[in-house]
Formats: sequence, C-alpha cells, structure tokens
Amino acid sequence: MILKLIIVSIIVFVFNIPFGYWRANVKKFSLQWILAVHIPVPFIIALRILVSIGFAWYTYIFMVGAFFTGQSLGAYLLKIRKRNGKQNTSCLIMDILRTSNKPLP
Repeated sequence: MILKLIIVSIIVFVFNIPFGYWRANVKKFSLQWILAVHIPVPFIIALRILVSIGFAWYTYIFMVGAFFTGQSLGAYLLKIRKRNGKQNTSCLIMDILRTSNKPLP
C-alpha cells in the first residue's frame, strides 16, 4: 500500500509540472490560471481509484504535497527560463523542444 502511494505521488508530482509552468505564465485568478490548477484534479482522482489507494486521510498528505510541489517546480522552471532570456510560452514541452538542437516537425 505504501509503495503504491509513493508511486502515485511521484506520478502526481511529474504530471503537475507542466500545469505549474502554465499557471505561472498567466494572470493570477484568470480563467487559464484556474484551469491550470483544476484540470489535473480529475486525472488524479481517477488515478487514485484506478490504483485503489483509497481516500484515507493520510493519503491526502502525500497527494496534496505532490500536487503543490509539482506546481511549484513548474513555476520555478518558468522563472529560470525567463532569467536566462529564453523565449517562453505557456507550454513547457514546446518551450523545451524549441530550445533543443533538433528541428520541430
């Protein structure tokens, strides 16, 4: 049970990084900001049900921590890219692909 909880927490953390990046690049409390915070939630709930870790109180500590840590890391990555003078959009994946040495299709 604990191993499942740790694996799901890691997945939630990684899943939220692009959403935190998006959230940090839009106006606070705008529609896009609200979407960046709330779109991952149904997927996380579905993952909890699929893996059957349940909704016990102690699982919330891991899930909420992973959620906000992933969002924070995404925002931090945007801050680093801005500091380095990189061109930024609200999509972390596309920004990484654009700055790589490989041409986009």
